[in-house]
Amino acid sequence: MESGMIKLGRSLKVPYVQELAKQKFASVPPRYIRPDPTKLHGVSTEEIPVIDMQRLLSDESLNPELEKLHCACKEWGFFQLINHGVSSSLVDKLELEIQKFFNLTIEEKMRFAQEPGDVEGYGQAFVVSEEQKLDWGGMFYMVALPTHLRKPHLLPNLPLPFRFQVQENLHTHSYHCF
Repeated sequence: MESGMIKLGRSLKVPYVQELAKQKFASVPPRYIRPDPTKLHGVSTEEIPVIDMQRLLSDESLNPELEKLHCACKEWGFFQLINHGVSSSLVDKLELEIQKFFNLTIEEKMRFAQEPGDVEGYGQAFVVSEEQKLDWGGMFYMVALPTHLRKPHLLPNLPLPFRFQVQENLHTHSYHCF
């Protein structure tokens, strides 16, 4: 491991979903079928959990937003973050560049593939067993801040418009999740 680099976890290599989607399957491979999240543990909701960043950062000793965040992570695995302070125009520009990245050919995206045993880069993260259910989607994950923890093969080599939008976001805001 390079000096100053931390290990955020590991991930087993799995097939790239965009390549799988090109194949003709009679049905979705079982590894990609998950239980309906609206029926998990007796929870009956049809809406994606929404977390309010301003409430999350409040000084309340018993912050109900923390419980919502815990539940969203545990039951759903994702959530929508509101009141985060990032302008919608900046989010729209970044979203456009992310879409362009995912529209690249598999050969182009492989330049940013996760390295063996790592979670940063293009692929699927946190795959820890051969039996684990997988997401029917690819992802791109990288540490952006602090700068000394960045993987040198990711941000500096991203396509220029995407790299510019990420850097613009970093200069404008000090916290982000990609």
